[in-house]
Amino acid sequence: MEFINRYGAEIIKRAIEHLYLVSVAILIAIVVGIPLGILVTRKPKLKKPILGFANIMQTIPSLALFGLLIPVPVLGGIGDRTAIIALTLYSLLPIIRNTYTGIVGVDPAIREAGTGMGMTDMQLLWQVELPLALGVILAGVRVAAVIAIGLATIAAAIGAGGLGVLIFRGVATVNNQLLLAGAIPAAAIALAADFGLSLVEGRLSKSTLRNVNED
Repeated sequence: MEFINRYGAEIIKRAIEHLYLVSVAILIAIVVGIPLGILVTRKPKLKKPILGFANIMQTIPSLALFGLLIPVPVLGGIGDRTAIIALTLYSLLPIIRNTYTGIVGVDPAIREAGTGMGMTDMQLLWQVELPLALGVILAGVRVAAVIAIGLATIAAAIGAGGLGVLIFRGVATVNNQLLLAGAIPAAAIALAADFGLSLVEGRLSKSTLRNVNED
């Protein structure tokens, strides 16, 4: 009870900051990543450079990427803007890869049936491929969200707030209570996001299969 009274208000404040950073970053990653994944299915020559760039972003140590972005004009600086850009870059790979995998994995017979019905490439994409690939795409968003929630704790190092503030303070003062005040809510948010998105993913997959069987 004393722990809640002492840190409860700050935990809520930092959790809201944390959720803001992750939500904006994932939204941007979806807006950018899904079209890039679709582009790769239409332009196979772009697969290596696009996925290669996303892979490189994943290999850069998180703290290093946050630091490298600080001096970048317009995009960089101290605060949440730099943190959101870094989290977006880390989130791109699973979204792009799963979008590509989901669309490429659609049964060729279904594509041929759509083409035989006179569908254009865009109609085939929107009415056949994307609905069938939606479960796989959402799985990529799920992975990206969990990764971003964990990495967002580093955002405190560049003044962007979040639960990492409590963790860094705990490390600096060797205070285990502060460490737990930041680590436990971050883990809880990650688990909740994973569980919630897995439910949505499962329902979408069942709905898609049902629609295909009806057709």
